[in-house]
Amino acid sequence: MNKLTHLFDRNLAWANKIKAENPDFFSQLSKQQAPEYLWIGCSDSRVAANQIINLPPGEVFVHRNIANVVVHSDLNCLSVMHFAVEVLKVKHIIVCGHYGCGGIKAALENEEHGLIDNWLCHIKDVRRFHADKLKGLEYKAQLDLLCELNVIEQVKNVGNSTVVQNAWRNGENLTIHGWVYGLENGILKDLNTSICSNEELENDS
Repeated sequence: MNKLTHLFDRNLAWANKIKAENPDFFSQLSKQQAPEYLWIGCSDSRVAANQIINLPPGEVFVHRNIANVVVHSDLNCLSVMHFAVEVLKVKHIIVCGHYGCGGIKAALENEEHGLIDNWLCHIKDVRRFHADKLKGLEYKAQLDLLCELNVIEQVKNVGNSTVVQNAWRNGENLTIHGWVYGLENGILKDLNTSICSNEELENDS
């Protein structure tokens, strides 16, 4: 049986390194988590939230799925959002996509991929909504634009969720942001879709 002992070795080395730099780090971390940010990102192994924004454990609450989709029937995502907003009192929800996303690529193609096709329907809807913007573009340009359009659509979905609607109704200071990460250069791009109220949500629709 392969017990992945090399990963335990790496964990031990990492924990010892952290404790050498800050002996109280884990004892302090274990007492509470008080992040200001909820990150809704892609499951892609190359897109790790804490590393991208260079924040230590405890600073970012994270939910990830294929192509960073926010669906109003997805109780997993909604539960994460509810806990982040109602219990942790995060101030910012970041929807972050990434260029070169396999989910976006699959949604742009007309091939069958199996079970995931049901999930990709949400992205194909975004493609259909913005068919005029995608028409005539070269393939890579279509991929990049659909990645951005998908993030913008998910930002709106977050804003329309009961979790965020209730928070705004109660006067909570909560802002939603839409970003895209570049795998080729490691740089984040702000899509300038930040919203912090129903008025801004309606104006952006």
